[in-house]
Amino acid sequence: MFRTEHGRVVAALARRFGDLDLAEDAAAEALVVALERWPADGVPPNPGAWLTTTAGNRALDRLRRESRRDAKHRAALLVMDDTPHEPTGVVVDDRLRLVFTCCHPALAPEARVALTLRLLGGLTVAEVARAFLVPETTMAQRITRAKRKIRDARIPFRVPTGADLAPRLSAVLAVVYLVFNEGYLSSSPDTDPVRADLTGEAIRLGRLLRELLPEEGEVTGLLALMLLTEARRPARVAGGELVPLADQDRAGWDRDLVAEGHALVRECLARVAAGGPPPGRYQLLAAVNAVHTDAPTAADTDWAQVVALYDQLLRLDPGPVVALNRAVAVAELDGPAVALALVDRLPLTSYHPWHATRAELLRRLGRTAEARAAYDAGIAATANAAERALLARRREQLVAEPPR
Repeated sequence: MFRTEHGRVVAALARRFGDLDLAEDAAAEALVVALERWPADGVPPNPGAWLTTTAGNRALDRLRRESRRDAKHRAALLVMDDTPHEPTGVVVDDRLRLVFTCCHPALAPEARVALTLRLLGGLTVAEVARAFLVPETTMAQRITRAKRKIRDARIPFRVPTGADLAPRLSAVLAVVYLVFNEGYLSSSPDTDPVRADLTGEAIRLGRLLRELLPEEGEVTGLLALMLLTEARRPARVAGGELVPLADQDRAGWDRDLVAEGHALVRECLARVAAGGPPPGRYQLLAAVNAVHTDAPTAADTDWAQVVALYDQLLRLDPGPVVALNRAVAVAELDGPAVALALVDRLPLTSYHPWHATRAELLRRLGRTAEARAAYDAGIAATANAAERALLARRREQLVAEPPR
């Protein structure tokens, strides 16, 4: 609950004071007070309002304490201003409006996404760093630089207009997708392996984006991708262990979400067929997931179509993670030896799915000792308890078996 409320409190204080550092510090102080008082006094009837009020009081105290300049006194007095709020503009939802605000084009694209994930997505610096495959210290420096640029360049926290949406949309979509991904498979050892609070919030924002921009194919594609992925959540963990897609009980998938996701994918295909823009990253990933969720069993998966979709995606986004996912599909078409040759070329030695993929391919090739080492590396590279349990069981089941 604390992590969910953190982003909302920061958003409220950022709007009130126009200072990201002050908002984040005050929200953190309010959470500390809650942890000290609530166990003894009980949780208040409206925890979110309690946290916002407490954080606002802390922010006011800090403003008064740090400076007596008239400008900061005026900022503090804004809390008492009973004049009507300024219009919300085209983005009505508070959280989504703040996401658009933070994704300011004056910041570098990665800095926009990282800062927004930290302040509004409720992710820790470590979780944001893992999302970008960089060290935590590197990400902390990026976020600090982004905050400093906002302060030094006096970038205003103004309500986004219709003209602001297009130049900020790609960063907003990236934020929503990365929040979803952190919920889909948590990178933190201190949370549940799969976090429905984050996936649910990302889908909520995706639905709002679709209402706001119904003709944007990538918005539709992202929502379809999240729905088709979320549909599999009930079957993804069993007995504390992550269940791979091939082993999932497909009867446990949410068929309503599957049907909704497929309808959105068909809408994207129809738009392209009618002469619209070619599909982007999220539309192609949604199509991949549509192929998987359309197959009655794992053996029925149309792997040739999956590879073809990843080929299109690689032309748009020629990154190593896309290449790794393509190699997994290639293994089903051309065998593990061909796929392993592709995987071994990728610069992903700090990325736990790379080690897990190598381990599976090496196991299928009968290279048991190498597979065991790859499983060990995968276990060391992930903090997700359910994934560690899966990799540990696979490692223990290794036997000298003939290549296949």
